[in-house]
Amino acid sequence: MMEKEMEAQNARVLRKVLAICIGVLGLFHLLFGLRGLIIGLPLGPFHVLICFLGVFDVQQHKNSALLPSSSSTCPSPPPPLPLLAISPSFTSMDNNANTSSTNTSSFASFARSNTSGGRGRDLEMKNDRQRSRGRGSGGRGGGKDKIDALGRLLTRILRHMASELNLNMRSDGYVKVNDLLKLNLKTFANIPLGSHPVYEIREAVRRDNKQRFSLLEENGELLIRANQGHTITAVESERLLKPILSADEIPVCVHGTYKKNLESILESGLKRMKRFHVHFSCGLPMDGEVISGMRRDVNVLIFLDVKKALEEGMKLYVSDNKVILTEGFDGVVPVKYFKKIDSWPSRQPIPF
Repeated sequence: MMEKEMEAQNARVLRKVLAICIGVLGLFHLLFGLRGLIIGLPLGPFHVLICFLGVFDVQQHKNSALLPSSSSTCPSPPPPLPLLAISPSFTSMDNNANTSSTNTSSFASFARSNTSGGRGRDLEMKNDRQRSRGRGSGGRGGGKDKIDALGRLLTRILRHMASELNLNMRSDGYVKVNDLLKLNLKTFANIPLGSHPVYEIREAVRRDNKQRFSLLEENGELLIRANQGHTITAVESERLLKPILSADEIPVCVHGTYKKNLESILESGLKRMKRFHVHFSCGLPMDGEVISGMRRDVNVLIFLDVKKALEEGMKLYVSDNKVILTEGFDGVVPVKYFKKIDSWPSRQPIPF
């Protein structure tokens, strides 16, 4: 009797195991076949076979579950997995596609309203695209990214685009904030410029780490300007900038560049290119006092002989954010006004 009971118990255990295995295999085949139908894969013979195997295995599972037992029936198979479990991934893909499309259309709409300009603006657009990468909430217009995108658009408008956008810009570079907010443009955060309140304009000015802007309240109206970097002919250097009259005012005047540019510079001097001025800094790239006027990744420093330049009639200016600017002579600072050239950061002299 004991041996028969043991055999019966072993048979029941074996039937349970087989029923569970067949059920899981059946669900797997069935779900795999249905998934192909849901996502739109072509229904070839392989998929038909998988669906058939799924139905067949499920039926076998049911039959196994109904096999007679000497004492009790096998437990019911586990409930089928919900088909909706695959839907979140597709929802995420759709959302990502929509977000990408929105950002692209935002940039495209901006590009369509911005069809001309010089090298300075092209460089700023390249930098904007680089900075836009990896900003997770930029496309959603949230928090700091929203203000950052606003500041970058203001920089481009006030330096390069005011004339083509028919903004009334004064000779000192100022425009009315209310006129600015009437422009039909979007920032890289996909937010219409006109939807930003005035306090967000003030916040963009306050947060700018290079102090690119100045604000002015005049006759009850708020005005804004870029402090330097213009390509707009309406701006006059004498109205925008403070003239430098003595070399004592700027103990250091240095232009940062790259080794790849040095040969060309030594042949023809420093050129202002499409901008009005050649830019110099009043300090070195790692000095805390340096705010603007030089990129931090430069590897060559060209020091200007300020005393000699002033004595021979070169006009030098300083902006509100302490960038030193000059038109040179006919847009060029000749090599003879270079005081010395060093590599950076090793500070090794470079003969010239």
